[in-house]
Parts: sequence; structure tokens; C-alpha cells
Amino acid sequence: MRNNIFKALAHPDRRKILDILRRGPKLAGELAGDFSSSWPTISRHLAVLKDAGLVLAERQGTQILYRINTSVVEDTANILLTLIGPSAKDRDHNTAPDKESALSDKTINFKDDVKYKDAAE
Repeated sequence: MRNNIFKALAHPDRRKILDILRRGPKLAGELAGDFSSSWPTISRHLAVLKDAGLVLAERQGTQILYRINTSVVEDTANILLTLIGPSAKDRDHNTAPDKESALSDKTINFKDDVKYKDAAE
């Protein structure tokens, strides 16, 4: 399932959908209005996100309401945090920075493309 999640996060439009849904549930048509892409393209992006477990879909009559699946998003964030956590050198010397300082050194932005900012820059 992890590979599906990262595949789903690989496309900027799918990250934009997640960003929109982070603010609250939306009907499929409302989501489509936020994009210049065709409805079939947006529908496919939603299907990929749903298959990865990142969004939940609930039928409301003839429409579908999409919402972010916060538990899967949180689990994915934790996986990513372990990837940017202390280096092997830090682990070997037991000088790993605490989680708060490790997070303050990195910035992850899913709005456009994933961007990392190192504190050393």
C-alpha cells in the first residue's frame, strides 16, 4: 500500500486535491471546478487517491463527497519524517536531534512540488 501512496503523491494535481480537501470535504463537481483539466482527468486522479486510501468517497444521492483520510495522511507523514530523521552518523553517536529541532530544519510543501529547505542553506 505504501507504494500506492507515494505514487498518488507523485502528481502535483493530486497533491493539490489533497490540499483542497485538507480544508474540508467537497463534492466531485466542486473539486473539478478548481482545475483546468477535464473531468475524466480529475476523476482519474480522485480514483488514484481513493485506491491509495488518501481520500474517502461517500455517495450523496447522485453526487460523491470526497474527504481526506487523515489517518492515512498522518501515517504517511510519519513515514516521511523517519526518512528525514537523524542520519546514521547521529544514531551511531547517540547525538540525534530531538524531533522538534529536526522538523524545524526541514520544510515540506505539498502545494506545488515537494520542496526541502536545509537549515544549512
